[in-house]
Amino acid sequence: MSNNPETKGLSSFDFFTIGFGAIVGVGWALSLNNWMANSGGPIPAAIGYLMVLVILTPVALCYCELTPMLPVAGGGAAFAYRAFGETASIISGWAAFGAFIFMLPWEAIYVTDVLSMIIPGVRGDTPLYTLNGGDVYLGGLIIGLVVTAIITWANAKGAVSAAWFQKVMTVILLAAAAIGIISGIFKFDFDNLKPIYENVNDANHNSIFGGILAIMTSAPFFMCGFETIPQAVEDASGDVKDVGKAVVMAVAVAALFYALALFVLGAAAPWQDFLDVDSPAVSNLLLNAYGGAIGRVLYIVILIGTLAGLLTTWNGFYVAAPRLLMCLARANLVPKALAKQNPKNGVPTNGIILCAVLSAAGPFLGVGLIEPLTSFSGTACLTSWAITCFCLIRLRKTEPDLPRPYKIVGGTPTAWFGGIVMTVIWVMFFIPTSPCYMGTMAMIIFLVWMAIGIILYLGNSGQRRKVPKEERAAAMFATMGDE
Repeated sequence: MSNNPETKGLSSFDFFTIGFGAIVGVGWALSLNNWMANSGGPIPAAIGYLMVLVILTPVALCYCELTPMLPVAGGGAAFAYRAFGETASIISGWAAFGAFIFMLPWEAIYVTDVLSMIIPGVRGDTPLYTLNGGDVYLGGLIIGLVVTAIITWANAKGAVSAAWFQKVMTVILLAAAAIGIISGIFKFDFDNLKPIYENVNDANHNSIFGGILAIMTSAPFFMCGFETIPQAVEDASGDVKDVGKAVVMAVAVAALFYALALFVLGAAAPWQDFLDVDSPAVSNLLLNAYGGAIGRVLYIVILIGTLAGLLTTWNGFYVAAPRLLMCLARANLVPKALAKQNPKNGVPTNGIILCAVLSAAGPFLGVGLIEPLTSFSGTACLTSWAITCFCLIRLRKTEPDLPRPYKIVGGTPTAWFGGIVMTVIWVMFFIPTSPCYMGTMAMIIFLVWMAIGIILYLGNSGQRRKVPKEERAAAMFATMGDE
């Protein structure tokens, strides 16, 4: 159903690589040992991701039904508008947009660190300044700005161009990850997994169950890339039902990959020794395990895969963020100018420009803000996911005759399960004594970000009053007429 006259549209595999590539970025390669430390070992961390798969599958299934039912840019924001109206739409959409948009500077910050591991000295020796405990280097600024320009250019050319870049990078990522896991299997020893649980990081848990729950603090951040898929549905070619299925596939493959990586690589060396390995964790683990030329080759291979993963995440959210903003602008929930599209390829031009500006800001922030941005993005994603589950419940009741190319297994109870679980975890993120507590800085960022969205929404009320509600809804869902 591509609306772009000069493109051939995106295939099912394109959508899978957009989602999977946005999910599996650099975390597995750089911070696998930190995941173990925060959850009490590789076993609770791996079980944690299996639990993530269990609780996220109902959410993904909701997207699987809703996306082909309402095949318009915006994802959760569009679903909420149809189900509950403007207020729910701006809450869901602005939260998701925050998660997307803060991914961009996150990736721009890390690209220099990864490149400096491949090419020592590339960022320079003397920092220009320090922000929140993180040093900022001139080389890092230049690299971040150059890569931002490249990804901006690829996305400005159109969805097909961005998808081609995503496919190439995802294939490299998958190849490197496979080599890493296979290398870990050859060094696998069950004794390395002992003790099964130990709180080594003074975290808010004292049992394996608490360790499993602790992985929930970061898991939403590392899994939220699947929501990039429905944002590009207007650029689909062929059956949009396959777009929804790509959401479920991306979630399943990514969660299983994380669990497998934790289990296998956690047993490639005594896991408590692995905690002291410097970043890039997996590269250094394999370098130490194999040594010599083989270890050095594995070190470089994993780093190349890490760089590819960083670029897939960056590009995936670059595809999604402008389209989500375009959805909100179509209904005048944010300034209408953000709905402007390139008439040749359908790219939301002003949204792309905004993403370029925010992405370019990343290198100037430094790594000191990485941790709170991670927790903020996870909380923002949970907000949108919970609302989306309740949207499916609502629309099954209010619009039972709306065409549904795909109906989820379990029906409404599946959506209730997803919505309730997401809401419970969301609440736990705000409780200081909870294993899932997001932290004070992340909470402040979340509250300020949502306040900005509400202010922007209220400030645009004058423009909304000039356009009848029915006309605004028609603008948001106009592309459904292509079906």
